[in-house]
Amino acid sequence: MKSRSPGLFGLFAIVFLLAILQPVAEGAYLPFDGAKSSWHEGFERYDYVMDEETLAIKPFEAPEGERFGVKDPVKGQRRCIVVAPKVAAPGNPWSWQGCYWDHQPQTEIELLRQGFHVAYISANAVLKPGPEWDAWYTFLTEKHGLSIKPAFVGMSRGGEYAYTWAVAHPDKVSCIYADNPGGNRELLMKIGGLAINDVPLLHVCGSIDPLLEKYSTAIEAIYQQMGGRISVMIKDGAAHHPHSLRDPKPIADFIVQSIQAGGGLVPDYVNGKFTRNSFYSIENSYRDFPKEETFITCRGPWFSECYDRYSFELDGVEGAITVIAPKTVASGMPWVFRAGFASRDAAVDLALLAKGFHVVTGPVSYNTDGPLLQHWNAVYKHLTDHRFSKKPVMEGAGRAAGEVFAWAVENPDKVSCIYGENPVLRSFMSKLTLLDNLALLAKANVPILSVCGGLDPALKDQTRVLEKRYQELGGSITVILKEGEGHYPLAPKDPQAVVDFIAKKAR
Repeated sequence: MKSRSPGLFGLFAIVFLLAILQPVAEGAYLPFDGAKSSWHEGFERYDYVMDEETLAIKPFEAPEGERFGVKDPVKGQRRCIVVAPKVAAPGNPWSWQGCYWDHQPQTEIELLRQGFHVAYISANAVLKPGPEWDAWYTFLTEKHGLSIKPAFVGMSRGGEYAYTWAVAHPDKVSCIYADNPGGNRELLMKIGGLAINDVPLLHVCGSIDPLLEKYSTAIEAIYQQMGGRISVMIKDGAAHHPHSLRDPKPIADFIVQSIQAGGGLVPDYVNGKFTRNSFYSIENSYRDFPKEETFITCRGPWFSECYDRYSFELDGVEGAITVIAPKTVASGMPWVFRAGFASRDAAVDLALLAKGFHVVTGPVSYNTDGPLLQHWNAVYKHLTDHRFSKKPVMEGAGRAAGEVFAWAVENPDKVSCIYGENPVLRSFMSKLTLLDNLALLAKANVPILSVCGGLDPALKDQTRVLEKRYQELGGSITVILKEGEGHYPLAPKDPQAVVDFIAKKAR
């Protein structure tokens, strides 16, 4: 029997059937097919409706009169919206509006211009994040190929809802912009997962907003302590409204950069298992934003340099070693070997990082009352074997300064200089009486710089005795006195003289 050709129509039918039966390749983009209308600036809007019981999603014709907005759905349903850019950016990034669709949409409009999709699912006081949000996420990422890490935009309750979903899925979020966000106790307890996944946060708040101290400042404090990146913009004199900025560029730029940012290469000195988080200044800057008709207080890594901070362990060494890495390493790989955690107001350390110094915190055993000499020696060997300078800067404040003096006394030929803030020369690391054993440091020409408050209780019995004895031994010591100040603040208001001293000696 002679076979029959399927003909043109038959071939088309076969191709069509194969197309609809073939699953979308992972990561492949599939255009949206919802009921189409126009959103701001002619962007294509697609509407869907979700059944809350079955989580089925189907196209939906938006009612007349909605224009760019959206009305609450009928009971048992959720309205869903996607707005598509005219040209999608690589990776198909998207933003997820946590609540209040089309309220102050200028950030989303700017993101659309830059190739983002914008998505929304019904949310109000009773329509909270739940399995519906998970189904919407799956629909957008698995069926249509949008990025697996959306950026969240949340205002007021929308901020709370954005965080609610994000803390439950911390590995599926690129960043969060929260505007005068609400919150709850559970959210605050779980926010550490976002820090572990290095999700950058931006808060834009009014300085007299009633939620500022209750939620935004609490989130900021917790996130900073966990090593997460959080930046804030506080609009002077503004209340809960208006949300956003008239010029959304700073917000949109934050989101775009957060999407594009990726973790850099791990330095070769980082050993075995490690954690990486962020170190940055929390100093305020008060900046004029003419388009907003107010000044805005800005702080955090979006407005200052942000450094990688690594924590790892070495075989045979008890306790973690912490290394803060500069953006650009200075010639010779100078570094600070310090006792005590570097706080975010450590002005000297921040200035040295900007000059290309590494800042290293020596390990302290969990089973002893202080650091052990042999462990610090092992850290020194490990880092110098990885090209770190053979002569670090020793740094400590208060009684922690005694530990760096102790290590220096035991290793005088391995020290470029010693910097102490209100130092107390007592140590667990060494059994020596440090003030009686300064001769080796003087003989090795190790310069010392102390910054002290004129009212610090240790000034007379420690720094003044150190100064007198070191000079008698022929050593070089400089004391900078902060008149009228006590033990705190530790660092000088202007760290330039200290930084110049250290940079010169480290060379």
